[in-house]
Amino acid sequence: MDSFEFLSSIPNFLIMKPTKISLLLFSVMLLASCTHRILDFTLISSKNVDFSKASTFVRGKQRVEGIDKVHWIIIIPTGNVTVKEALDKAIESTPGCVALLDGVVYSNLWWIPYIYGQESITVEGLPLIDPSLVRENQEMPAYGKLELNKKGEIVSKVEISQAEFERMKEKIAGAAVKPEFSQSPQIYPGYSAGLQN
Repeated sequence: MDSFEFLSSIPNFLIMKPTKISLLLFSVMLLASCTHRILDFTLISSKNVDFSKASTFVRGKQRVEGIDKVHWIIIIPTGNVTVKEALDKAIESTPGCVALLDGVVYSNLWWIPYIYGQESITVEGLPLIDPSLVRENQEMPAYGKLELNKKGEIVSKVEISQAEFERMKEKIAGAAVKPEFSQSPQIYPGYSAGLQN
């Protein structure tokens, strides 16, 4: 049997063209990935939450997501994925967020065998926001004037220009009492002569 007879005896569906091979490889890659729902939760946090202020907490309007991801090169992972890291990223994505409500934790892994892959943990949920933390974490202007109460809490905050800041600084520095010495320092002639030898 020569090679032509052998090729003609193979059914047509077994002879693949480059597009069929690409489609087959893509299908294998899709089959080599999987997502698992690990956990559903009502309330979860990795931060210290002051529940004495729970009546002031506000429920966020949009779901947030945090992902902890590592890459697999050949068969070696570049790290470990943890739920805590993904949860921290989700909580820190919203200013003042202290916990997540009504959420889900997913695990995802895909891998092209012996080439490359990714493993990840995803945490998503509604943010539970402490309004007092939002006020504390507001950005400060480049130049500003703050008024504090006796407890050290910010009462008012006013943004000012750099020129106004410099004027206020000079006024404060000029009002400072300059120290006056009762005697002026003197250099003794014998001491300076000893240094020259």
